[in-house]
Amino acid sequence: MKKVLIIGCPGAGKSTFGRALAAKTGLPLFYLDMIWHKPDRTNVSRDEFDLRLAEIMGKDEWIIDGNYKRTLPMRLKEADTVFFLDYPIEVCMQGAMARLGKPRPDVPWDGSNDLELDEEFRRWILDYPKDQMPVIAELLKSYSGTLYVFHSREEANKFLEDLDV
Repeated sequence: MKKVLIIGCPGAGKSTFGRALAAKTGLPLFYLDMIWHKPDRTNVSRDEFDLRLAEIMGKDEWIIDGNYKRTLPMRLKEADTVFFLDYPIEVCMQGAMARLGKPRPDVPWDGSNDLELDEEFRRWILDYPKDQMPVIAELLKSYSGTLYVFHSREEANKFLEDLDV
């Protein structure tokens, strides 16, 4: 396990899982949200995002946290391991709500002033099963590396607990 992807619905806990996995394995962790978003909550250009992502993927080891389905095929091609946090939408919505008002290391702004989900983000979570899942499921069918699919936080936590590196 040297080149790892963590994917799943917003609020599933990709970043939390990624931090725990990085602590256990020593692999460097990169958040796609940190690459895509600027501190003022605008976005970089696609070209700049792709360039920065290519720099990360050019390294010998990495954990990349985030979906970004446009670039998922190229990341899947390079990854030797994928963790898919396939949790119920209710769990993801609870996860997104639970982080409101708390500092976040996975975005380039503090997050402690975010006291409610914006409607666009809320809708993104609710629409994930019909808008994102079919594409991700199709891409994962042809993935040839090691794939872990967790259906609960307990499964993911048990994996981390049992991981021997």
